[in-house]
Amino acid sequence: MESEPDSGTEDVGRVLVDLAVTRLEAVADPEKAGPMAAYMKTEMPFHGVPQAGRTPIMKELVRTYPPTDNDDYRANVRALWDLPHREEKYLALGYARAFRDHHTPANLDLFLELVVEGAWWDFVDEIASKLVGGVLLRHRAETTPTIDSLVGDDDMWLRRTAIICQLNHKIETDTGLLARACTVNLADPEFFIRKAIGWALREYAKTDPDWVRSFVRDREHTMSRLSLREATKHL
Repeated sequence: MESEPDSGTEDVGRVLVDLAVTRLEAVADPEKAGPMAAYMKTEMPFHGVPQAGRTPIMKELVRTYPPTDNDDYRANVRALWDLPHREEKYLALGYARAFRDHHTPANLDLFLELVVEGAWWDFVDEIASKLVGGVLLRHRAETTPTIDSLVGDDDMWLRRTAIICQLNHKIETDTGLLARACTVNLADPEFFIRKAIGWALREYAKTDPDWVRSFVRDREHTMSRLSLREATKHL
C-alpha cells in the first residue's frame, strides 16, 4: 500500500495561491492591464492592479499565511512566483520581503534564481536591493564570496545584482566589493549595467562623498557618460 505524501505545505501553498488570485481578480482592471504591460515592455500578462491595489492583498497573505519554517517560506514564495501574471510575482516578492528572519544564506540561491528568471529591472532591483542585499548585510562574511562571484557573471542581471545589492547599506557598505563590482563592469556597453554603476555610486555618495569622488577621479576616462553622470549627480 502506497503511503500518502505529506501535503501540509502543498495545501497551504495552494490556499495561498487561491487567495492571491481571487483577490487580484476581484480588483482587476482590464483597461489598465494593456498599458501596464506596455510600460514594462513585456508580454507577460497583467491583471491591471497597480501597487495601491496590491498592497492590501499582500498584507492579507502575510497575515493569514506566515511560513511555519524555511521550507514553507520557500514553497510559498515559489507558489506565488510561478503564477503567470506579473502582479502575482510582485506579491511573491512582497511576501518574501515581509519575513526578514528568512533573509539568510540558506535562501540566497532562491533569490538569485528569481533574479535570473525575472530578468527585468522591476523584479531584479527589488530582489537585489531588498532580498540579496538583506542577506549580505546580515551575513556578510558568509555571503560576500557568492556576491563577488557574480561580479563578472555571464548573466547581465546577476552582474547588476552584484553592483546594486548594497544600495541600502550606507556606512556598512563593503567598499571593496562595491569597487570591484563597478570596476569590472565599467566597459560593459549594456544600459542596465552602466545605469547600475552610476546608481550604486550615487547612493553611496550620500554616505561617503569623498570615497566616490576618489573612485570617479581615478576612473573617469574609462567610465561611460551615463555612469559618470549618475555617480556625480549630487556631488
